[in-house]
Amino acid sequence: MFEKTIFNYQGLELRVADNANEGVMNILNRSVQGSEGGMRFSFQNIPARIAAYKDRIRFISLYKKNKITGTVGACFRISGQGDLMYPSTYIKYLAFHSVYQSDIKTGRRKKKLIEIRPEPLDSFKPKTLELFGKPHLLDLPDVFEKDRHIMYAFIESMNERAKNLVNQAGFEYIRSFLTVAFSRFNPKSDPRVSKLDPDKKPVMQELLQEFYRDYSLFTTDYAFYRDNYYVLKEGDEIIAGVSAIPTINKVYDIPGVWGWVMMKMLPYFPYFRRLFSPGEFHFLVFDALYCKKGKEPLLYTLLESACAAEGFHTGLMWLDDRSELYDKIRTEGRLGALNRMLNAKPGLVYTRFINLTEEEKERFYDAPAYVSGFDFS
Repeated sequence: MFEKTIFNYQGLELRVADNANEGVMNILNRSVQGSEGGMRFSFQNIPARIAAYKDRIRFISLYKKNKITGTVGACFRISGQGDLMYPSTYIKYLAFHSVYQSDIKTGRRKKKLIEIRPEPLDSFKPKTLELFGKPHLLDLPDVFEKDRHIMYAFIESMNERAKNLVNQAGFEYIRSFLTVAFSRFNPKSDPRVSKLDPDKKPVMQELLQEFYRDYSLFTTDYAFYRDNYYVLKEGDEIIAGVSAIPTINKVYDIPGVWGWVMMKMLPYFPYFRRLFSPGEFHFLVFDALYCKKGKEPLLYTLLESACAAEGFHTGLMWLDDRSELYDKIRTEGRLGALNRMLNAKPGLVYTRFINLTEEEKERFYDAPAYVSGFDFS
């Protein structure tokens, strides 16, 4: 494990570490994702997810008088294939101490929620923002100063502060995506669905690579997380597959009329409470989705069987909204009641291109983006 100081600037110290120390964890465990007017929630699985990144995560933390005031995670991987393959760093866990507070009603009680937000302290400006153009300073494996590199982040479309911050850091908007919810009140298993035999991982990995060959930002690094990959087979042939990651979030707010219904009414109806409970929202994250062409209706059988096997009623996935997969998921079957109510706003893919030509950059605007469910869990 290491921690090093990148620079001191007007009393602020920027440090990079390959581990989440106590100060980092204190901020992350208290952070609220999202923005006012959008969905707001907090992750409940942070230590397990950080551990899964192993030696490929760095925390860039800002200190003032030796006290941590903000942090951001940088998760390294090789993403994409062919002309879209580059060393890449996904930006996650942006969190700041903030003086902003809001009252959150919880039943009859009110409690203070400290919302983590960037403040106009010039905290990551201007010298700190330069770091996002110099990934070699993060001591990531096989990342060198003059290499081509991609840094990217997923931003809620209504989060103006986050968009402003990444714009100042040199990121460009390239694609958009939507949250898709799958739900069943009484999920049932199908005998054709089972967990992937560990010996078949190379076969499944090849199927995924072929399926996503034209996607940017694609990675199989976390497709088989905890060996929780389910497949639907006809005979010995894998027809469809999905990674199903058990996840818990605490939800504070969902926008719109249906959001009000979900937050204020559904928890009091036992049948609907199976699908959604804001205090502890238990759901599966669906990732690394695969389906043989022409067999898309079987995806719903696969997702329902995964829910039944894991004891969940709801799953979430994130899909490029101009991709063929998104169109198929929307039209080939029933997603369930929760998706009709969710009415999620688009998410935005922002990318900083380092040492790429204009022609190389252009490919990322045209190709659908792979939005890793694991990174969202």
